[in-house]
Amino acid sequence: MQQRYNYVLLGMILLILSVVFHYVHYILFQDWHHLLIFLIGDIAFVPIEVLMVSLVIHHLLTEMEKKKKMEKMNMVIGTFFSEVGTRLLTVISDADPGLDMIRKEFIMDNNWSDNEFRSVVKSMKSYDYRVDIEKIDLNELARFMLSKRDFLLRLLENPNLLEHETFTELLRAVFHMTEEFECRSDLSCLPATDLKHLEGDIKRVYVQITLEWLYYMRYLKNNYPYLFSLAMRTNPFDTNASPIVS
Repeated sequence: MQQRYNYVLLGMILLILSVVFHYVHYILFQDWHHLLIFLIGDIAFVPIEVLMVSLVIHHLLTEMEKKKKMEKMNMVIGTFFSEVGTRLLTVISDADPGLDMIRKEFIMDNNWSDNEFRSVVKSMKSYDYRVDIEKIDLNELARFMLSKRDFLLRLLENPNLLEHETFTELLRAVFHMTEEFECRSDLSCLPATDLKHLEGDIKRVYVQITLEWLYYMRYLKNNYPYLFSLAMRTNPFDTNASPIVS
């Protein structure tokens, strides 16, 4: 309300100043004809000014603001993968019976183009994701995820998440999986029906985190080659990956 009042007040002041300056112009030169020529010319130019401000300048400012928000968002995504995502993706993907058939698609280098990234993303969107829950140490995974619970909560509270729907959905899936783990005191002696349920929760995370990892790798490759280099040396899909530069 106060902001609207300030805008109205500013508009009135500017309008009064315009009237005063036109009156001073008439007092000095006593020439209505000359004054009206300039006044009508200025009014005729108003639509062009509106066009420039509302469409061109506003668009540029909006794009700049959007870019800044996405930079902040990608910092959040990078923190997620550093703290949780890379290890989580390693554990889950290692339990995929068909991983060896697609593993080579994730071995990237600095020469990869956007088209190659898009091709892999398209391929992974149609991939038949599977998780063999028997290959996962559920108690160990649960301990790890519960140790990161506060971190995940802080991420969910980040307002920049509103700008990135797919990552928000990933966080929801990860947090739900973590809650499922927390509700069970012992994950080593669950009935087959419950294991099947947990397998579905883990698979949901697997689908979303794989695609989000690909999007983030493309961002790093295009904007931060040194971060991309480390990401490839810790690539969760590469059995030969090592952080040691050889």
